[in-house]
Amino acid sequence: MLNGGMAGHTHDHIDWAERIPDLRQADELSKAAFAQIAARLTATLPEKATVIDVGSGTGGMSAALAAALSSRGGGTLLLVDAVPELLEVAAETAEQAGEKRVEVSTVRTDLARDDLVTLLPSANLIWAASVVHHLPDQQAAVTRLAQVLAPEGTLALAEGGLEIETLPWDLGIGEPGFERRLLAARDGWFREMRGGIDGAVSMPYGWTTALSRAGLAAVGSFSRLIDHPAPTTEVVRAFALNRLTRLLDHVGDRIADDDRKVAHRLLDPSDSQYLGRRDDLYVLGTRTVHFGLRR
Repeated sequence: MLNGGMAGHTHDHIDWAERIPDLRQADELSKAAFAQIAARLTATLPEKATVIDVGSGTGGMSAALAAALSSRGGGTLLLVDAVPELLEVAAETAEQAGEKRVEVSTVRTDLARDDLVTLLPSANLIWAASVVHHLPDQQAAVTRLAQVLAPEGTLALAEGGLEIETLPWDLGIGEPGFERRLLAARDGWFREMRGGIDGAVSMPYGWTTALSRAGLAAVGSFSRLIDHPAPTTEVVRAFALNRLTRLLDHVGDRIADDDRKVAHRLLDPSDSQYLGRRDDLYVLGTRTVHFGLRR
């Protein structure tokens, strides 16, 4: 491991180590989408390519990238994160997937550092999933990552997409549309999270524009579906319960009392409306990837 900066520092003040179980659960449900995305992004890479996974989390995409590199004969995979507990989990996951044909290493650093380019090797592919929006200056972060690319290298940002949903519109308790109201309230939390980041700079345009402003060419986007339809499975049921718990934490007092009461009933194993008894739960959403090429 290379230590490039402050251990565990995140600008959003979120305890990411505490969320490792939730992140690993989400990785499992995104496994097929990750594999499809990794296959597409690595298809034209040179032999023994260098790939960097920025904000690697618990390693779901790290594993997919390692497996894709392994299938092409090997390469180098560098994982970058500010949270040491996440790096440890991600590295273990990636090493298993790489089957000893991929060299996996880590860098622990603050991704908002101005000198980030000096800490990282030139890369043929940089993957950054749901991390740039947690940094103070999102455009500056995209521009820094673009500077790390080798000529003809690709920067791929997984941001946005269709929000994951898990619940029927009418639950038979409370007003229909419960989950969508929670997601709308969560948008309020997100605005406050961004506003609470020291030195936060607005970015009033989309991710493809950010990639173009970073000097990249052949900019575009694609999406892959995350689809686990009902009847539900135990994995989906556990994910839906954890997701509702997390949404409730995020929305705070932004929802009506009636919706809060519904949420507590859905999460109470002793209640007749407990989500854990339903077989109509599902997971449906997309992973949207925005990419650009360094000429």
